[in-house]
Amino acid sequence: MPGLNFEDYVKQDAMGLADLIRRKQVSAVEVIEAAIARAEAVNPKINAIVERLYDQARAHAGSGQSGPMAGAPWAVKDLGHEIAGVRITSGSRGFKDYVAKADSESVRRMRAAGLNIFATSTSPEFGLTVTTESTLHGQTKNPWDLTRIAGGSSGGAAALVAAGVLPAAHATDGGGSIRVPGACCGLFALKPSRGRTPVAVGRTEGWNGLGASHALTRSVRDSAAILDATHGPELGSRYVAPPPKGTFLEAASRAPSRLRIALQLAPATDVAVDPACIDAAREVAKLCESLGHIVEEAAPDIDGAALGRAMMINTSTHTAAAFAARAEALGRDMGPDDMEEATAGFVAIGRAATAMDLAAADQAFMTAAISMAKFQETYDLVLTPVLAKPPLELGTIALSQPLQAYGAAFTAFCPFTALANQTGQPAMSVPLVWADGLPIGVQFAARIGEEETLFSLAHQLEQARPWFDRRPPL
Repeated sequence: MPGLNFEDYVKQDAMGLADLIRRKQVSAVEVIEAAIARAEAVNPKINAIVERLYDQARAHAGSGQSGPMAGAPWAVKDLGHEIAGVRITSGSRGFKDYVAKADSESVRRMRAAGLNIFATSTSPEFGLTVTTESTLHGQTKNPWDLTRIAGGSSGGAAALVAAGVLPAAHATDGGGSIRVPGACCGLFALKPSRGRTPVAVGRTEGWNGLGASHALTRSVRDSAAILDATHGPELGSRYVAPPPKGTFLEAASRAPSRLRIALQLAPATDVAVDPACIDAAREVAKLCESLGHIVEEAAPDIDGAALGRAMMINTSTHTAAAFAARAEALGRDMGPDDMEEATAGFVAIGRAATAMDLAAADQAFMTAAISMAKFQETYDLVLTPVLAKPPLELGTIALSQPLQAYGAAFTAFCPFTALANQTGQPAMSVPLVWADGLPIGVQFAARIGEEETLFSLAHQLEQARPWFDRRPPL
């Protein structure tokens, strides 16, 4: 392959690029220059980059490569996963000058895998919403329709991958923040089991165990290979996900055995679901049946209202604690100029919450996990829409509005994804359906520790209905 123009570059996933570099058909320098050129061409349209780390990436590309993904370009989400000497803002004006002192464990593992970090990607403030919009960094736009959200909170990562800047990018998920942008931008998006991967610097869990870290990818095998390279306990882990039976990449190379799948079309909360999202789930259910799987309409017994209250208490207390720690570090109070309007509402709730409130929230999560585990004694997977609506217009669920208005818009849009965080299950969004030019994601959730089942089904679906070459008209 002479040189690496954009059309050559975008034909490859991360494993493909690493293989070309390994076989000396292209250099790591050429690969990173292709990524930089594409970023500079499209980022003015999508606004997905916070920090440009181009010089560091060029130096790394020229210094020799090692690891299974050696030389593949990569972006780290601007939320919690720290890179030594790099500004990590978490999408917040109150943290706009925070510079990391050391690499987090997750970043160390990314580097060991050979991933070449060339940027940080946008996130809304503390990942509190499923759009990537902030007063600090502006609106990240969906490459399929620049008037629509890219999803969140890993929307910057999703926009970069969908726009062809990267084949894969780091993402995190505390209530849907990998799967929602995957659904909005037409990407493969897997949230791993609780305890599968490192979470963030100085912590071994996020949001009392709801948080997970992994990636957004165009191919299933990239997601599997990245998880192989980055999973496992970290120092001080409170819990560890059940070990895989083999490698995730092996699982992503074979079809699954016959699966029993529950099709759930209504969320546990009283939220209306757009017909396009229901139709997408039904269409994928029929595809699964055509592949030999058993699909039945069924739903677990989940108290959605209790989980909604628990989620609010949980995220609010952690948000309030983060701003309290920042205020102490800066030696001043944190006020309206430091945070979004809805975030201020979260902080107020968190400050007023009691230890009993947080304990009740944790109990609600455990109750849901037990109910789901009982349900999955019968069903291997649960198939749902990812979202209740197609990708929304920008501004609809931004944090720059009162908490009550934000909460109503959020609840009406995203009622399906948080359950997998609350139960600890792995779940994936698979890009199999488009409607009116926009991706419509469908979600599969497996038993805790059974990412291999998800990867095998994803591989089968990817073979049956390929999506890799679908690109937005940027």
